[in-house]
Amino acid sequence: MVTTDADLTERREAVVREHMASENELRFDDTLATFTHPRYELIGTGQVYDGVDEVLAYYAASRAVFPDQRNVIRAVHHAEGAVVVEFDLLGTHTGSLAGEEPTGRAFRCPMVALFIFEGVGIVCERVYFDSGTIYRQLEGR
Repeated sequence: MVTTDADLTERREAVVREHMASENELRFDDTLATFTHPRYELIGTGQVYDGVDEVLAYYAASRAVFPDQRNVIRAVHHAEGAVVVEFDLLGTHTGSLAGEEPTGRAFRCPMVALFIFEGVGIVCERVYFDSGTIYRQLEGR
């Protein structure tokens, strides 16, 4: 069976949508299954999580601070070797973040993620955002 560019584009978008839905639903084994190699690069904070163990630790740590963390997709775009997603990340600060007490405040932050692919598997999710947007909301500004 010959795979067309349209087929590959459709399959990659389906993988990204499953990836993001499974994160929302805390089905992290399913999220990991969307990767050929699990890797997150959070450009807004400079953090990199590479490999299964680091990515699982990232899931645990981020959900300990924001147990209701979720994404809402705004738009999906396609590029050669990547799927680009514009989305809002939302959550409520109920766990300790960098040692400070939880504020109980919610945040909403617009973000862009580049899902880099090899074949139909994600090899990196690179997320661009302004961390100040989140911190200002958690501080009540």
